[in-house]
Amino acid sequence: MPSTTARPADRSWRSPAVWRADFTASLVVFLVAVPLCVGVSVASGAPAELGLVTGIVGGLLTGLLPGSSLQVSGPAAGLTVLVFEAVEDFGLGALGALVLIAGVLQLVMGVLRLGRWFRAISVAVVQGMLAGIGLVLIAGQLYALADAKAPGGGPANLAGLPRLAMDTIGSDPALGALAVGVSTIAVLVAWPRLRQLAPVLPRPLARLASQAPQVLPAPLVAVALVTAVVAWWDLPVARVEVRGLLDVVQPPGGADFARLTEAGAVAGALGTVLAFTLIASAESLFSAAAVDRLHDGPKTDYDRELMAQGAGNTVCGLLGALPMTAVIVRSAANVQAGARTKTSRVLHGVWLLVFAAAFPAALGVVPLAALAGVLVHAGGKLIPVKAWRPLWREHRGEAVVLAVTAVAIVATNMFEGVLLGLLMAVAKSAWATSHVHLEIAGLEGGGVVHVRALGNATFLRLPKLLDQLEALPRDREVELDLSGLRHLDHACAAALGNWEEQRRGPEGTARATARSTAP
Repeated sequence: MPSTTARPADRSWRSPAVWRADFTASLVVFLVAVPLCVGVSVASGAPAELGLVTGIVGGLLTGLLPGSSLQVSGPAAGLTVLVFEAVEDFGLGALGALVLIAGVLQLVMGVLRLGRWFRAISVAVVQGMLAGIGLVLIAGQLYALADAKAPGGGPANLAGLPRLAMDTIGSDPALGALAVGVSTIAVLVAWPRLRQLAPVLPRPLARLASQAPQVLPAPLVAVALVTAVVAWWDLPVARVEVRGLLDVVQPPGGADFARLTEAGAVAGALGTVLAFTLIASAESLFSAAAVDRLHDGPKTDYDRELMAQGAGNTVCGLLGALPMTAVIVRSAANVQAGARTKTSRVLHGVWLLVFAAAFPAALGVVPLAALAGVLVHAGGKLIPVKAWRPLWREHRGEAVVLAVTAVAIVATNMFEGVLLGLLMAVAKSAWATSHVHLEIAGLEGGGVVHVRALGNATFLRLPKLLDQLEALPRDREVELDLSGLRHLDHACAAALGNWEEQRRGPEGTARATARSTAP
């Protein structure tokens, strides 16, 4: 992400200028967060208010803790699919238990100073994870665009799209909902480009066109406009169900934890907890690295940020809310709005709390298709379309890891897809670093053939290495020099030993010697 220049003003919380900047930024982040919190929650199969609860905790608690000074936490589209599967498998009550355990694990990892190690995760795996999430999210939300229920996981949703298209074409209410969702996406795409029209508009409109996209975030504008049109025409589309903030806060009880330990559920619960922990941690810390490049203030302490995320998820679990991560969309909006200190993200949590407590009925007029449009747009942004071509040209192995991770997530589930991606990244790195080269001298004469091995001799390159050695003349003495190897694994050492014994055997017409061995 390109770097931007932040103003080197006084960052002290006592400075009036800093207060004004943080106050303004907090309002911008609040306006970005409301539709995303609600949309992520509904798409996860949870009450709309639970997304706001997670956003509130992300602001008031995680926002106060040390770690990253300007990034903002809340429910993220990247965990939507995984949360939906957890709710389907274990029930909404057990979701809090899963999030609580994941939060405690994050705290432990932070205490053990493992935060910085998340930077060692292959970027291709993370991009593939986000691309897979984006594909599954889009496939599921296409049903919500037509006020239909998704049949299940990724493969089932993709297989059901032709049937969805046929059902939508034959239903006026479904077509109306689809029009609402498509209109939302159109506004999301067009709003940031409004500034391009400024040169051809009259001066008052030109100023409005150039400044409006910076003041009003696209998700809020899209949802507000579409909601107003639906209310004006009283269109028969499904709307968000409102239960009230206190009604949705359900701390997990003993029965919820017991459900996770039932026969046949332990493995699934363990995989879900590990997926929550690893994915939320990796996404948060990658977001922190991106946000650090956007400002010139204090940089992130990864271990403290991991503990802050763990504390937030622990509280979210105790409240029965959604898991949280640091969200790059809100964080970037926070920086671009001029935030100077963590006060902006704390205030955004205050505004979310006031909104959820004082205006819960406002959610009841929002069409579900509009929120689905927001998430389809968000899912599309998770797919690195622009980055794919240069990655394929310059780092083809990384591109393969990205694609396989994404496809595996769509075909199986989040945990298995990410695990396969990590294994492929390790295998790719092992293959890339296991280069071994033989320098052969003396073949033209009649004396000893000198062979010097260079590089890293591992089992991955063993077939090619043995083929080259077996091709040497059988009637000549061969001296194999291993001193140029940086690494020689057990498999290669054993194979080279067997090759040497065969050359020295009764059927061999010449002697082979290994002059030196690698460590």
